[in-house]
Amino acid sequence: MKLRQSAFPILTVIAALLVVWYGATIKMNSTWTYDQAARAGTEPSFSEVVSDTMQQSRPLLPAPHQVVSELWKTTVEKKITSKRSLVYQGIITLKTTLWGFTLGIFIGVSLAAIIVLSRVGRLSLMPWAIISQTIPIVALAPMIVILSNAAGAGTLLVPKAIIAAYLSFFPVMVSMVKGLSSPDHMQLDLLRTYGARPNAVFWKLRVPASMPYFFASLKVSVAAAFVGAVVGELSTSAIAGLGARMLIGSQFGEPMIMWAALFAAAILAGLLIFTVGGVEKILRRAMGGRAV
Repeated sequence: MKLRQSAFPILTVIAALLVVWYGATIKMNSTWTYDQAARAGTEPSFSEVVSDTMQQSRPLLPAPHQVVSELWKTTVEKKITSKRSLVYQGIITLKTTLWGFTLGIFIGVSLAAIIVLSRVGRLSLMPWAIISQTIPIVALAPMIVILSNAAGAGTLLVPKAIIAAYLSFFPVMVSMVKGLSSPDHMQLDLLRTYGARPNAVFWKLRVPASMPYFFASLKVSVAAAFVGAVVGELSTSAIAGLGARMLIGSQFGEPMIMWAALFAAAILAGLLIFTVGGVEKILRRAMGGRAV
């Protein structure tokens, strides 16, 4: 009964989106149908317009079943080793995302520790970290590529991972600053009364207290890393990855390729967030916390 109650709103929203999508498909693709009919000197009926807009090879807006069909062809029917396989392209984007996610966590946690433990770090690093998020990543990406090449990092994986880390470190940093600062003065004074050194206070009080905040930031961080990986592929003229497939579809007038890659990216992002959530629950149980 609970499953039905939770599934009904989701299915209702999906059904509404499909109705709107199909309606928009007919509206946007009908221009081509009417133009072709005018050239032939005929007047198509509404059913003929609907039928044509649902099966155009290069529509302005592909119908949902066309996108699903293209996804099936480029995932199930293509070999994983084929460069036209979205599984192959997704693995490349996933690799970039994981590198950027890992680097973002390291940078975020390190900056948070410096900000919490050092007054100078708090006054100097925090404002710059906030300002860094106001710079459009699309404008910053080419600079990262140029600097990476100048530093001898010839592979495109490095600048793409840096772009992913650039977007993913901030949620971790903000959450960890809050988490490391969460112990109250009574707890800190108690440890100092027992003669605990600053290192002991940090590892035995601040770090355990910050774990709920850290876990909460991971889902946002991995999503940001994935967006950064895709944007990096779009901005660095990469020839592989889901972002590159979207770019290829746009440049060569192949909307099916672009939409299939877009939905593959959405599916992969959902799987990443789900996986991070599962790992979070396992770690919470292992640390004696309550899985939520």
